[in-house]
Amino acid sequence: MSRIEETFGRLRSRGEKALVGFITAGDPDCTRSLEITRQMCRSGVDLLELGVPFSDPTADGPVIQRSSARAIGAGMNMKNVMEMVRRIRGFSSIPIVLFSYYNPILAYGTEKFYGDAVVAGADGTLVVDLPPEESDELTDVWGKDLDFIRLVAPTTPPERMARIASKASGFIYLVSMIGITGSSGLNSEQTAAVANDLKKNCNGLPVCIGFGISTPDDAAKVSQFADGVVVGSAFERLIESGLQDKDIAEKVGEFAARLKGEMKKEWVSG
Repeated sequence: MSRIEETFGRLRSRGEKALVGFITAGDPDCTRSLEITRQMCRSGVDLLELGVPFSDPTADGPVIQRSSARAIGAGMNMKNVMEMVRRIRGFSSIPIVLFSYYNPILAYGTEKFYGDAVVAGADGTLVVDLPPEESDELTDVWGKDLDFIRLVAPTTPPERMARIASKASGFIYLVSMIGITGSSGLNSEQTAAVANDLKKNCNGLPVCIGFGISTPDDAAKVSQFADGVVVGSAFERLIESGLQDKDIAEKVGEFAARLKGEMKKEWVSG
């Protein structure tokens, strides 16, 4: 059983939902980024998404675009991302998902990426711009030690949901809205309806919902109908606002605790 599967099983047995926290690896620099992940792991994040910095993150809004630029400027690259995973494994066993575009993986070498990720201690990968029809060249040379998380859009029809899920493992990432990361205007009712359709077509995989979830209240609402809630731009917005703040890691941890705490209130009241 993978760490991702074990985590969702454990949370399910307690009637809980997963808080999935995203940050860009190396933002604002390698040292502080590692300390931020430490605080997130201590404060309630159940799964950690590490974004691989990329110069052209087309699915991401300005906040995450700037975080990638800062990380690249600080010297973060794929090799250093792998080292960061290895160091996180020194203080936490929570699942780590490498969130990337295909270009950095292709440039690094697809087989080398898989091997290094597994050895470092990563549990899964999500490649934003690689649809199932184009992914066999990547996954056919990989083993089973790295879950491949797939994306589903709010406009994806049920039959395609089923095709995507048939090639997925770990969990399914449901994008809550059309647009880029950090967008506003989350519509809980519409997202719940799409999540319900996806759950009927996902082969029993957990469904995690991201994009547009920026407050503890948002996280609590979405946790009513999702197995996990993904928060990314809100964490990066907090990091960006505290670039000169020596306590920024602790403040990110406090925000993670508030998100998780509000989600727990929803489970208790439900």
